[in-house]
Amino acid sequence: MADRTVTVEPGAIRGADREAVEARASEDPAWLRERRLGAWRVYEETPMPTTKLEEWRYTDVGLFRLGEVEVVPPGADGEVPAEARARFGRERAAAGRVLQVDARVVEIELDEELRQKGVILADLATAAREHPELVEPHLATRAVPAEYGKFAALNGALWDAGVFLYVPRGVRIEQPVRVTRWLTRAGIAVFPRTLVIAEAGSHVAFVEDFASPDFEAPALSCGAVEVYASDGADVQYVALQQWGKGVRHLSMQRTIAGRDANLDTLVVNLGSTVARVDLGARLEGPGARSDMLGLYFGHGDQHFDHNTRQDHVAAHANSDLLYKGALYDRAHGVFRGIIKVHPKAQRTDAYQTNRNLLLSPDARAESLPNLEIEADDVRCSHGASVGQLDQEELFYLMTRGLPRHDAERLVIFGFFGDVLERLPLPGVVEELRAAIEAKIA
Repeated sequence: MADRTVTVEPGAIRGADREAVEARASEDPAWLRERRLGAWRVYEETPMPTTKLEEWRYTDVGLFRLGEVEVVPPGADGEVPAEARARFGRERAAAGRVLQVDARVVEIELDEELRQKGVILADLATAAREHPELVEPHLATRAVPAEYGKFAALNGALWDAGVFLYVPRGVRIEQPVRVTRWLTRAGIAVFPRTLVIAEAGSHVAFVEDFASPDFEAPALSCGAVEVYASDGADVQYVALQQWGKGVRHLSMQRTIAGRDANLDTLVVNLGSTVARVDLGARLEGPGARSDMLGLYFGHGDQHFDHNTRQDHVAAHANSDLLYKGALYDRAHGVFRGIIKVHPKAQRTDAYQTNRNLLLSPDARAESLPNLEIEADDVRCSHGASVGQLDQEELFYLMTRGLPRHDAERLVIFGFFGDVLERLPLPGVVEELRAAIEAKIA
């Protein structure tokens, strides 16, 4: 499990070198090959983050055990586990489905009626070859470029098993598009990447599910997510992280919203040994709106670190962040967020709230909300809290005949309730409730 006393400089990932980048670029168009190689140069020139940096103050990179994992070669074969198939084919409503196992996409399904309307659901490498006019302007450019940081550059050079979704102007997808990402073994490093482009007036919900068995040794997922919502688009992005023990989870996620676009995100961290999520929303058009929701529930020595950013570039835009965490045993939660209002972003309306519920004496939480305001006609606020389980509330429930475990379960669900209620996807919300209940059990 996570050891927060690591002080040794982390080693390099085995097999992460220019040769591996060249192998991935062997079938890429010229523009993508150059972009990968450029990302590798940035990776080599960028120092590894340390706890001397504000954004990494509470998370030692050594926790990710980088020197103990190895890059999976592109196209590596292997059996698809029955459990992965079951998650992919689970009886859940979906307009499209993608199954990734380790470093390969093994199956893609899309409703034929949506295909006829111009919707594209494909693995990212294929989309880069067949639809360069869509992919080239968006992939690793404005949302998650290599210059964003050491791990963004690493993903930009070595991404594999990417997923591409394109929703044409005015097309409404009523059921979610679902992606299942599965790891089969310890000792490997994978680099998933997601690119979603929703054209003006379109509607789509995109749900990613990360899962694996428990491992005795480390495995690594270093991913990137880029979501573009054009003028008037309505997009929901949900990431449900349920990796098994031993997995280290790194994810860089950026959303960009145009004029009058609505772009909601929900990040749920339940699994893995260590998880670090960098999530940012950039509101570039007047009238844009973004709800940034997050839940994390840790036990044992789990370590969850969330670094969020609400970037208000245009005037008359709104953002509201609500992240809540419940922590058992010796689990450690970190939240650092910033609302950045740029000089011309007058009439910004932005909020940021982080709440933490400590369920045992050894659980820890750090909460660091920040504001950076460069306009003078705005309404912005932030709040944070770290509190213990309310013993009076627990006692009240137990006097009504509930065992302590059931009483705690009700308190936790009540604590998370207002986050789940804000996601406009009833079916997905019920799945999330079931996942949280399983974690409590």
